[in-house]
Amino acid sequence: MTVTVAFALAAAFANAAHLMTQHAASADIPEHHRGVALVGYLFRHPLWLLGWVAAAGGFAFQALALHNGALSVVQPLLVTELVFALLLRRFWVHQEISGAAWGSALVVVVALAAFLSVASPTGGHPVPNKAEWASALLTFGGIVAGLSALGWRKGSPVRRAALFAAAASITWALMATFIKAATQTLTAHGVFGMLAHWPVYALLLSGVVGTVVQQAALQSGPLSVSQPVLIVVDPAAAIVLSVWLFDDRLTGDAVQVAGAVVAFVVMAAGVVALSRTAPADLAPSGPSGP
Repeated sequence: MTVTVAFALAAAFANAAHLMTQHAASADIPEHHRGVALVGYLFRHPLWLLGWVAAAGGFAFQALALHNGALSVVQPLLVTELVFALLLRRFWVHQEISGAAWGSALVVVVALAAFLSVASPTGGHPVPNKAEWASALLTFGGIVAGLSALGWRKGSPVRRAALFAAAASITWALMATFIKAATQTLTAHGVFGMLAHWPVYALLLSGVVGTVVQQAALQSGPLSVSQPVLIVVDPAAAIVLSVWLFDDRLTGDAVQVAGAVVAFVVMAAGVVALSRTAPADLAPSGPSGP
């Protein structure tokens, strides 16, 4: 459990570093750089390259966490990406962070710890059978397709952003199951054996689909709507998938179940509050006036 938590938190930190470095590199792009010149500029930009190193590290740490632990533990812990991003804003970018943002971050951390402590995810098996895969993929794939179809319809930007974000977040949860399955195949059969089995290809496909749908969410409406949905729906879907596919077991005590649900809802509220109170850009805070 300790190793799983450590790798999951390392993945969350790497994801936050990727986000921050990519934003910082993009903010420095001269206006006259377009097309091929833009690509060349980015490849020469140390921060942009560092961001992709962080992204690769985040994927590797998540894969190690999923290989060693339960989906119902790893995916909720990735919510701490927002908290790490806030710390990077304060101590790397030197932004002033409001008390409301720090308070929201504290709520997220405490509620997440309470959820994992009370829910007590245990058990599970590493390899689902074909019937479990088929039922889960048909159900969740159908939900993703349905949400995306509704998002493509004309309507309120808020509604469309929320629909696309929910679809993308469920896709990321599915991708986590494919990462876990692919790492099991890798350790059991080696690299060539992994390439002979389907999870690695489902992993690649889910990455493409998730990226496309997430971009649609970001372009369809306000970030204040899509970001919380992207962050909260993923662990919720992952918990369902962990029970469905890997037979993870949460606490059987009714009082503890109620407590876990309350803790998750509080964590979700903290995520929403944090996404709205954190700084909107990466501009360093200037010196205070006289």
